[in-house]
Amino acid sequence: MPESLNTEGRSYRLSKTFKHDFFAATGLYQSGDGHKIILKIGRLATLMGIPLSFIGRYLARHEARLYTAVQGIEGVPRFLGRYEKTGILHDFVEGAPLSKEGTLADDFFPRLEALLGEIHRRGIAYVDLEKRENILLGDDGRPHLIDFQISWRAGDGILGRSWPARKLLATLQSADRYHLYKHWRRMRPDQLNPAQIDDTYQAPIWIRWHRFFFRPLTLLRRRILVWLGARDSARVRSPG
Repeated sequence: MPESLNTEGRSYRLSKTFKHDFFAATGLYQSGDGHKIILKIGRLATLMGIPLSFIGRYLARHEARLYTAVQGIEGVPRFLGRYEKTGILHDFVEGAPLSKEGTLADDFFPRLEALLGEIHRRGIAYVDLEKRENILLGDDGRPHLIDFQISWRAGDGILGRSWPARKLLATLQSADRYHLYKHWRRMRPDQLNPAQIDDTYQAPIWIRWHRFFFRPLTLLRRRILVWLGARDSARVRSPG
């Protein structure tokens, strides 16, 4: 991560590195007047002599497009633009990743449902809602969503309006809602009716297929990356 950077007329210095894995590194930067931003840089390093910076460039372009598409939605951090060829910048959200400890306000999950619904209305599937750490409990008590790296948008062209694209979007958005209600059931079951709770135990068939076929492959890939020194841990989240 760079030790310093400049954007929007402010100078920032690296305060903390949050994450550094195969695909990206994420750092917290703070200006002299206390403003905080996030820099996420896609992969630049080679692997076994193979240049992989094209992955970083692609992911940065993709996430920048998605952040631009969801600007103005309450609960999405302000996007500040690209950083060089493989980086993106956005405001830092004061808060902490959602966890089972602590108490949530009664309106937390209704607000999260509304946030996700607005993302869906813009023709986007968040895709990564299974990871509870992507849901932030802000210091304001409200939900915030970060990390649009693997989110998906059908697009406005002919292909984006085609039946396969619309079907894929609907399927991914359905998975978003399943994961939303799964977290809701685990943390505030008192707000759901029995039918909604029962639905969270019935994962859609494509999610069950993913768990059965792709989780073992994901674990194998991560173990290989750990062995190659490109990753610190091979842990895979338990399905839920």
